[in-house]
Amino acid sequence: MAAQLILGLSILVGLHEMGHLLAAKAFGMRVEKFSIGFPPKIFGIQWGETEYSLGALPLGGFVKISGMIDESMDTEQLAKAPEPYEFRAKPAWQRLIVMMGGIIVNVITGIVIFTALVYMRGETYYPIQEVNRYGITINEIGQEIGLRKGDKVIKVNGKNISKFEELLDPNNLLESDSYYTVLREGKEVNIAIPAGILDKITETRNFVEPLLPFDIGNIQEGSPAEQAGLKKGDQIVAINDQKVQFLQEVQEIFKTFPAQNVKLGIKRGEENIETSVKVRENGTIGFEANTLLNIAHSDYSLWESVPKGTSSAFGVVATNVKAFGKMFSGDVSVSKNLSGPIGIAKIFGGTWNWLRFWTILAMLSMVLAFMNFLPIPALDGGHVMFLTYEIISGKAPSDRFLENAQKVGMALLLGLMVFAFGNDIYKALF
Repeated sequence: MAAQLILGLSILVGLHEMGHLLAAKAFGMRVEKFSIGFPPKIFGIQWGETEYSLGALPLGGFVKISGMIDESMDTEQLAKAPEPYEFRAKPAWQRLIVMMGGIIVNVITGIVIFTALVYMRGETYYPIQEVNRYGITINEIGQEIGLRKGDKVIKVNGKNISKFEELLDPNNLLESDSYYTVLREGKEVNIAIPAGILDKITETRNFVEPLLPFDIGNIQEGSPAEQAGLKKGDQIVAINDQKVQFLQEVQEIFKTFPAQNVKLGIKRGEENIETSVKVRENGTIGFEANTLLNIAHSDYSLWESVPKGTSSAFGVVATNVKAFGKMFSGDVSVSKNLSGPIGIAKIFGGTWNWLRFWTILAMLSMVLAFMNFLPIPALDGGHVMFLTYEIISGKAPSDRFLENAQKVGMALLLGLMVFAFGNDIYKALF
């Protein structure tokens, strides 16, 4: 987990800071330092006017541009007249582009990765019409919402849906007064999503699944399933004379008979067979299930992948905007939904999976762009806010004001970092 987190953050931070560096150099500004990671410095090289270094704390990075009030709080040069190569000597519109450079690069990175994933993998999903042949199954969270096993969801927030995955889209769930429309016993019923349950939904999105008719796929060698004579393509139609049709039913019943023998009714082609199998302690018998629902897959050309990748990238931003709004309104808990490095590392998982790595990296790149755009002093968004004021009003804030604003912003960010670390530790322990 830690290695993936460090690699991912190093890539994103390096690209972000490179955006600032390239923009600054394009306008003739002197860049004194470029660092991936925070001090203490592990090593560095001097190339031209810039020192490129790697810091020991891989939780961020920075570029130091001459004549700019930044997190280093180095204000000695501000007492002198500005040099032509300094940040403060350049027109406001150039300084604005420099401060937007990192955000722009992160947005481009997110779009490129999402586009590449769509182009290489296409899109696989359950068509909602296929799911609604049998309906859905739910866990305790789904029950709290008011959904029932066998419901057929046809709309989310009043809009028709075409894919099952739209039921779980955070952008839909985080809208105000979200609700599902289901077919239940032939009637349309609206099921409101209670605001208080959003925390549970964001913690586990698997509160609703399609009911999955299935047959048996690969069987583990030496497993109870193999010993019971099960074969690929068999369908389990009964357990202890209780009829079953869906994978979730079979899994639920097996869990109630750990380390016990159960009688299976098997349909093999046109033949009906009975056999006995001993369930493992963990409630399994050792086979992979093949869903009998038709799964749709679409491949896209590069031209088609660009808008889909772009939509996915900005969908991440939209989710964050809505989530922040819910946090401020109190509908979503800050402590349950704000994560620091430990929480992010858990998202990567304990094993290397390059598909998951690049998907998470694309999402984090858009999150990093969004967070840096927030109008908080010490973040890029804070600089953008003051520069926009300068461009509109024609009057720049004083150096004293900018220095004090930077101090306030740094205090806020440090407080947020302490909270995020502490929150991660608390969630890990409790």
